[in-house]
Amino acid sequence: MLQTAHLAGIAATVGLLLVASLWSGRRVKDEKTFIAGGRNGSWMVCGAILGTLVGGQSTIGTAQLAFCFGLSAWWFTLGAALGALLLAVVYAAPIRRSDCTTLLEIVARQYGRRAETAGSLLFLIGIFISIVAQVLSSSAMLAGLLGIPRLWAALLSAGLIALFVSFGGIQSAGAGGIVKLALLYVSCVAAGTVVWRLGGGWSGILESIGAAGQWRTPDPGAADPAQYARLTARGPLKDIGGCLSLALGVVTTQTYASGIWSAASTPKARKGALLCALLIPLIGAACTLMGMYMRGHYATAAECEALRAAGRQLPTGVGVIASSAEAFPAFVLNHIPPWLGGIAVGAMLVNVMGCGSGLALGAATILVRDVYGNLGALLPRRRPCGGGMPRLLQIRLTIAGLLAAAAAAALAVEGAFINDLGFLSLGLRAVALLFPLSIALFCPRWGRGRYAVASMTAGTAAMLLAKALDLPADALYYGLAASAAVLLLPARRPAPYSGPQAPLGSR
Repeated sequence: MLQTAHLAGIAATVGLLLVASLWSGRRVKDEKTFIAGGRNGSWMVCGAILGTLVGGQSTIGTAQLAFCFGLSAWWFTLGAALGALLLAVVYAAPIRRSDCTTLLEIVARQYGRRAETAGSLLFLIGIFISIVAQVLSSSAMLAGLLGIPRLWAALLSAGLIALFVSFGGIQSAGAGGIVKLALLYVSCVAAGTVVWRLGGGWSGILESIGAAGQWRTPDPGAADPAQYARLTARGPLKDIGGCLSLALGVVTTQTYASGIWSAASTPKARKGALLCALLIPLIGAACTLMGMYMRGHYATAAECEALRAAGRQLPTGVGVIASSAEAFPAFVLNHIPPWLGGIAVGAMLVNVMGCGSGLALGAATILVRDVYGNLGALLPRRRPCGGGMPRLLQIRLTIAGLLAAAAAAALAVEGAFINDLGFLSLGLRAVALLFPLSIALFCPRWGRGRYAVASMTAGTAAMLLAKALDLPADALYYGLAASAAVLLLPARRPAPYSGPQAPLGSR
C-alpha cells in the first residue's frame, strides 16, 4: 500500500530525472545532436547506454522470471553485460571510424540502399517488441501502485516515455542514465541487503522455496529448491541462447551505438561501455534474489484460486500478488522502509522510462533516416516522404506513433513473460544485422548486396518460424545459422569469368 513517504520519494525521484532531461535538452539544437549527442565523457556514455539497456526487463522482468524459475533469470543481465563488453572491445573503434550516424548507414555503404531498407524494416520488428516489453513493465507497475485500469496505465506509461525522450534525445538519456545509475544502485544495494537479511542468506531463501512447494498446486520444480539454484534451470541451450540473444542484440542495436558515437573519443567510448559491463550484473543479481525471496513467501492470485478450487487454504503469513510481474514492486513496497521504497519505485519508473525512450528514439531514427527517405525516393517525382517537414519534427512525431502502437500491443499480450519478449526482441535484431554489419565493418571488400538482403530475411524468418514451432533449443540458433549460410553463398560460388587466361602449364 502506497504511503505518503512512498509518494514523496517517487515525486522527488521522477522530478530529478525530468530536471536532468530538461537541462540536457537545452543542448539539442539540431537533428545530429538529438540522435548522436555531443562530446560526452565516459560516464555520460555509460549513462546513455545504461539508461536504455537496464530497463523494465532487467529489473521487473528479471524478478518475475526468478519468481518462476530461480537463478536462471540472471542470464538476462549477464547477456546485457557481455554485449556491452563486446561493444567496448570489438565494435566501438570500427563503428566510430565509419563516420556514419546509424548502423544501417554502414550496411548501406557496403550493400546498397536496398539492403538498408530491408534491414530497417526487419530490425524494427525486434525494437518494437522491446518497446512493448517496456510499456508492459511500466503499465503493470503503475496499475498496481495507483489502482488504475490497465488501459489507463498503458497510456500513462507511453506518455511518460514520450515526455522523457522528446526533450533531449540521447543527451537526456545520458544525463538521466547517470541519475538512474545512482538511484538504481542505492535501491539495489538496499533491497539486496534486506533480501539477504529477511531470507536468511542463500540457504534460507532456497529453504523457503522448498517449504512453499508443499502447499502450492502441482508445479514442476516448485518443491525442488535445487532447481531454483541452477543457472540453467530452463535448459542449457535455452538459457545460453537467451544470453547470446542479449549480447549480440546489444551489438546490433542503434540505441547503444548512438551512445558510442556520442563519446568525445574512442577511448572514452570504450570506457563507457566497459563501465556498463561491470555495473549491470549487480542489478540483475539483486533483482534475481528479490524474485526468489518472493517465490518462497508470496502466492499469485491464480495460485490462490487454484488452492480454493482444490478445497485448500493459503497458509497464514503468505502474501498475495496479482501476478508474477508484481514481484519486484511488491517487495519494494512491503519490505523496504517507505521513504527508501518511494525512491526505489521512482527509480524503477525512471528506469523503464529511460529504456523505453532510448528504444523509441532508435526506432524513430531508423524510420525517418533509413525508411522514409528510401521510400520517398521511390515516389513519383522523387518527393521526400514527409514533404517539407523538418526531420527533427518527423522523429518526434514518429516516436509518438510508435508508443501509441506499443501501448495497444502491451494490452494484447498482458500475460506474457517480460524477459521472454526481451530475448526475442534482441535475438531478432541480431539475426537481421550481425553478419552484414560485421562484414561491412571488418571485411568491407567482401560481400554482395543481394546476399545481404537474403541473409537478413532468411535469419529473421528462420528465428520466427523456430519460435512459432517451438523447436528444440533457442530460436536464435536457427536464425543465426540461416543468416550465415545465405551470406556465405558468394564464398562458395566460383569467381566470375574475366576473360581468357594462359593455360596452367604455361605459367
